[in-house]
Amino acid sequence: MSLRINEIFYSIQGESSLSGLPCIFIRLTYCNLRCTWCDTDYSFYEGNSMNIDEILAKIKKYNCKLVEVTGGEPLLQKESIKLMESLISSGYKVMLETGGSLSIKQVPKEVIKIIDFKCPFSEMNNKNLWSILDDMQDHDEIKFVIGNREDYEWAKNKIKKYNLTKKWIVLFSCVFNELNYEKLAKWILDDALNVKFQVQMHKHIWHPNTIGV
Repeated sequence: MSLRINEIFYSIQGESSLSGLPCIFIRLTYCNLRCTWCDTDYSFYEGNSMNIDEILAKIKKYNCKLVEVTGGEPLLQKESIKLMESLISSGYKVMLETGGSLSIKQVPKEVIKIIDFKCPFSEMNNKNLWSILDDMQDHDEIKFVIGNREDYEWAKNKIKKYNLTKKWIVLFSCVFNELNYEKLAKWILDDALNVKFQVQMHKHIWHPNTIGV
């Protein structure tokens, strides 16, 4: 039982409510989406086969108990569930970043799931699986990557329709080099929208195109 792993690295968590914390990232290969703004398209095909014991041995060298399983789309590989179960059993606090198009029913309840629902600018918003909301836990989070005003209004409508901010932390971030931070911040403030504005911190610590951070 093995997984296709694109990369494993130790860095600063750049997004979510845990941004700023040291974190181990396990990036799985493959993705079922092709977002216009994707910054990790190198994960679509490249990677090496590793079993769970090999993965655990590799991350053990880092003095860190926070792990994010990301991609690509991690849930495309069925063994990702077993990986998360093994990480939890080994004492790790586990996060999962998933693209909002695949079921999370089998994901362990302990995992903090970041559901990245796609806005129209991504051209993948027709892939969103809103029934995911029924399987989310209180500690899970929802993310919208905003590319323009249309995306903002679209996300705002989804928040209202599904009562999202009453149940979960909702994160808004800009498509990098597409939407100005100040614009998004102003829209949020003008509407008194109860969302968390975030930037991709790692893209400001290191060069935006740096891989493995």
